[in-house]
Amino acid sequence: MTKYVFVTGGVVSSLGKGIAAASLGAILESRGLKVTLVKLDPYINVDPGTMSPFQHGEVFVTDDGAETDLDLGHYERFVSARMRRVNNFTTGQIYDTVIRKERRGEYLGKTVQVIPHITNEIQEFIERGARGGDHRSGDQVDVAIIEVGGTVGDIESLPFLEAARQMSLRLGSGGACFVHLTLVPFIPAAGELKTKPTQHSVQKLREIGISPDVLLCRADRPIPDDERSKISLFSNIPLDAVISVWDADSIYKIPAMLHRQGLDEIVCFRLGLVAPPADLAAWSRMVDALEHPEGEVRIGMIGKYVELSDSYKSLNEALIHAGIHTRTRVRIEYVDSELIEQQGLPDLSHLDAILVPGGFGRRGAEGKIQAIRHAREQGVPYLGICFGMQLATIEFARNVCGLAGANSTEFEPDAAHPIVGLITEWMDRSGRVEQRSERSDLGGTMRLGAQRCPVEHGTLAYRIYGPEVNERHRHRYEVNNRYVAQMEAHGLRISARTPTEHLPEIMELPAHPFFLGVQFHPEFTSTPRNGHPLFTAFVQAAAAYRDRRKHGAGRDDRAGDWNVTTT
Repeated sequence: MTKYVFVTGGVVSSLGKGIAAASLGAILESRGLKVTLVKLDPYINVDPGTMSPFQHGEVFVTDDGAETDLDLGHYERFVSARMRRVNNFTTGQIYDTVIRKERRGEYLGKTVQVIPHITNEIQEFIERGARGGDHRSGDQVDVAIIEVGGTVGDIESLPFLEAARQMSLRLGSGGACFVHLTLVPFIPAAGELKTKPTQHSVQKLREIGISPDVLLCRADRPIPDDERSKISLFSNIPLDAVISVWDADSIYKIPAMLHRQGLDEIVCFRLGLVAPPADLAAWSRMVDALEHPEGEVRIGMIGKYVELSDSYKSLNEALIHAGIHTRTRVRIEYVDSELIEQQGLPDLSHLDAILVPGGFGRRGAEGKIQAIRHAREQGVPYLGICFGMQLATIEFARNVCGLAGANSTEFEPDAAHPIVGLITEWMDRSGRVEQRSERSDLGGTMRLGAQRCPVEHGTLAYRIYGPEVNERHRHRYEVNNRYVAQMEAHGLRISARTPTEHLPEIMELPAHPFFLGVQFHPEFTSTPRNGHPLFTAFVQAAAAYRDRRKHGAGRDDRAGDWNVTTT
């Protein structure tokens, strides 16, 4: 029978419930247990697909095409289970399901209420996520870790917490365990850590009917035993279950931090699970690679959401993973593409590589195109992801093929040369543009999820991926096949296409040391355990470029004209 661990948060948001839940999952998995995770989001949006990255951070995409909370990215990076649509749900989805049932008459005329109808539906969603979370097989998982979004005391989270309480009661002794994450702030004026916010948070949780089994106390430093004793006394929680979680310079140190304080032992005891001791040797090797790099590269990320690093969370982590597997310290320098538009291209000569991530909209696009041109003309390793690939083809069409007015219909619907166009206005295999259709709702109108396609032999993409690529997508626009032959005549190469529509998936410049654009989002499948071949190759190219510059080699150290046939 599947056991459940509910992870809740108090005092303030953004304490790291997702990292804590994922780290617990990693420790339990290292003990031979089969684990999955589910995220409950209390907002009324159906999913985060239309939410601003400034508000919500990145949207993580699963293999089956769900747009989900970024915490699912943490789950996949820390445990081997693959997340699916059922591993993340929102208040909006719950209410939508209940209302649809009511409209169909499934409640037989009863008054539909938060209790029991909403809370029952939440429990059904939780159990469905626990059953379907492990993508590798149909076997039942041993432990399902349920992260309850929001903060205890918020009205939005109450139905989720009530559902968790009811579920714990129904499962009986040993069926569920509650882990509560709180803040223990350090007050500089007083020169001490304050435990009162944690005490109040636990009190609020107990008022709801939930008594936590474990407290994870976040602080900027290890919490001394006397403060832990105080929390234990006033929260009615055993001292060994009051666990200190201090700031670490890498999230990949958290599993060992929690294990050393016995979190997995407490959880296994509470759930009646008998499992071998944890083996975190792989995590130790990752941390060692992070702390003892053999080189360093500086990568410029050209984006418009650079004020909030969570906007590119999976991408940042994928670069760190590549650093782990190449023993390279990867330093990311964020460059605001809107500032490039306003002030011109800054000095990028100190960068070892340039990356343009995914995105939407006209804002900042021309700044990114300027940076792409710099990378192409100066031989700087370049990686364009989704939007970054589309803009690379536009830059190439304008400045190499001489197609003035080349653009995307996303920015310019009547572009003279629509190098990139909407899926709904796209073409058949011969390249004929079909009639445009009006866009209505933004949600659910994209190419989403994993898709396989063959890779051409003899290309850079083939050297990286082999004969086939299988990556996740999240985009509405495609590179226009009508212009591909013209661009290929000038030196661009499409090295992978979708097998049915023949849509460009990977583009590259063979005459350039490393210039690659991909229509998909490879960052979603990178993990610290395995890394990712594309990001590993990118970091290696950056290191090679750094070494060439260090030894005085200029842009002529490789045969070929990186401008190709500039007109």
